[in-house]
Amino acid sequence: MGTLLRGVLRPLRAFRSRPWPAADVPLRATSHGTGLLYPEHIPTSPLQKVLLAAGSAGMALYDPYRHDMVAVLGETTGCRTLKVLRDQMRRDPEGAQILQERPRISLSTLDLGKLRSLPEGSLGREYLRFLDVNRVSPDTRAPTRFVDSEELAYVMQRYREVHDMLHTLLGMPTNVLGEIVVKWFEAVQTGLPMCILSALFGPIQLSARSLQALVSKLIPWAVQNARRAPCVLNLYYERRWEQPLKALRQELSITEPPMHVQGLA
Repeated sequence: MGTLLRGVLRPLRAFRSRPWPAADVPLRATSHGTGLLYPEHIPTSPLQKVLLAAGSAGMALYDPYRHDMVAVLGETTGCRTLKVLRDQMRRDPEGAQILQERPRISLSTLDLGKLRSLPEGSLGREYLRFLDVNRVSPDTRAPTRFVDSEELAYVMQRYREVHDMLHTLLGMPTNVLGEIVVKWFEAVQTGLPMCILSALFGPIQLSARSLQALVSKLIPWAVQNARRAPCVLNLYYERRWEQPLKALRQELSITEPPMHVQGLA
């Protein structure tokens, strides 16, 4: 029994001990002579994935700010959904180009000076404003480790790295309520189990006032916009920095939020 448990828990120890890779390095299929499919890959058996999923789900529900556990949950439960998202990207010209070129969003790939020089209201300028106002960094996104496909690992990484872009598109802050609204949008758009769980159980933390606003106004708005918009993973955001945010929202059929969320928690 002890040997079995040590074998099952070995991937989690490796996960905690490995440093994060440079965020400007595209995920590519490589051969490391050890069964690794990409630099940060941690191979796991089906049993290990089940245990990692169960453990990470419990920790993520107990502490939603454990982003490392949320990341593990997403990778160990999302394989089938990632294939659907990958196929959607392959069928779209812009999405297919993203899959081919593997762009990364990080401080090392962003030209912050250029973004600051863009006109007011442009996607790039508003994205940078979001980062500044909310004091967040694109470099905080965890690298993919437990997805047993190099291409699907990139799809998961891309999903994570455009998360702040969705905040910008939806006009949502990074407080608890804003994150839950974005998770509802992502749940409908992607179908990832992690997003669905976060959307369903995240509201437990909310005050009665915020919960009422979420249920009566914000969830219907997020669901409607997610259903109406094309797949947001198919947008090559890095080539749209100069596009007015208002025009991009119109292109995606995303409407203005029904209320201000900044002051609610």
